[in-house]
Amino acid sequence: MSSAGYQDPVEELSIETRDMHLALVSLMEELEAIDSYNQRADVCADQALKAILEHNRDEEKEHAAMLLEWIQRQDSRFSNKLQVYLFSKKEIAHSGEADQTPTGGTV
Repeated sequence: MSSAGYQDPVEELSIETRDMHLALVSLMEELEAIDSYNQRADVCADQALKAILEHNRDEEKEHAAMLLEWIQRQDSRFSNKLQVYLFSKKEIAHSGEADQTPTGGTV
């Protein structure tokens, strides 16, 4: 997904798919904002302005975290992936053995 637009006719999509799309697009926007504020803070010479930019960046991180939580509550398979990879001390890259998605549930 590279834009806020739908891939298929919106009227053919379920409300759940449309809501997930809204959440995913919102998450992308929050991540883009984090990147923008991070870059701005990095080049800013004025320390007071830098502090404001860093504060704004951190607010966007909070928004991104809330969206990610909502997404994982709605999508059991995504939730499984997050449980496997987030906050783990294991290697991030794997050979596939830890990548076991339970059958059933939402996509």
